[in-house]
Amino acid sequence: MSFTAALPTLLLIALALVMFGLGLSLSLGDFGRLRENPKAVALALAIQMLVLPGAAYLLIVVMRVEPVYAVGLMLLAASPGGVSANLFSHLFGGNVAMNISLTAINTVLSIVSLPLIANWAIATFVQTGQVVPLQFGKVFEVVGVILVPVAIGMVVSRQRPAFAQRMGQPMKAFSALVLAAFSIIAIAKEWTALTESFSSLGPVVLAFNLLSLLSGYYLSRWAGLDKPVATAVSFEIGIHNSTLAIFVALSVLGNFQLALPAAIYSVSMYLTATAFGFLVLRRSS
Repeated sequence: MSFTAALPTLLLIALALVMFGLGLSLSLGDFGRLRENPKAVALALAIQMLVLPGAAYLLIVVMRVEPVYAVGLMLLAASPGGVSANLFSHLFGGNVAMNISLTAINTVLSIVSLPLIANWAIATFVQTGQVVPLQFGKVFEVVGVILVPVAIGMVVSRQRPAFAQRMGQPMKAFSALVLAAFSIIAIAKEWTALTESFSSLGPVVLAFNLLSLLSGYYLSRWAGLDKPVATAVSFEIGIHNSTLAIFVALSVLGNFQLALPAAIYSVSMYLTATAFGFLVLRRSS
């Protein structure tokens, strides 16, 4: 098997190890405290389900996005937070337990919300008659790549607290390396699509990315949430599962153009989210 063919499997293994590292820093008490903060969960879900699709539609109208790309952007807006959201939150001081919980909840809800939003966008912008079915497979992906490794890490942390403490910094460094690898691989993989379509799609995708991050953080702070929770919500809202959007565009709808907004986003989100993370860290409150 060639390295290129093995790359998806290697990345999944790397992500699982990162999630295991996150689990070493968590306890059941961290998740138990989520019950004390239902406002954060409700706000994050409201932004994901209502604000972001509305913002994407507004950008489409204001920036006069071509219909086929408009569907692609709405598909991206409807995608839940990705695994990378947990990684960014871990690196930049977010409430990781909140991130993991939100990713799981968002992914389950997206089984229904993503087809609804995508099918509305298809009927509104291109009228092709195509339909996006329910995406049950993504729930199993979240369980396998996020929840199981995190649970194992938590068990190890409880049984071997000294080991968990000793591995804290090495796992954080490993997470940073995985993030850098993701960025490089995303750029290399989508280079042709980026160079061919960035001039027409880049501005609207970047605007949507920044709007997602900013709305997640500042609406959370405005609602009185503390900085770690606001950071978690921001990354959960700002780091979408672009892989899911690309999968639906290519495998379900069979249209490469629909995948271009998500392809550009899959690269830009690493750059904008990293810059945003350093900005948040520099803030004193």
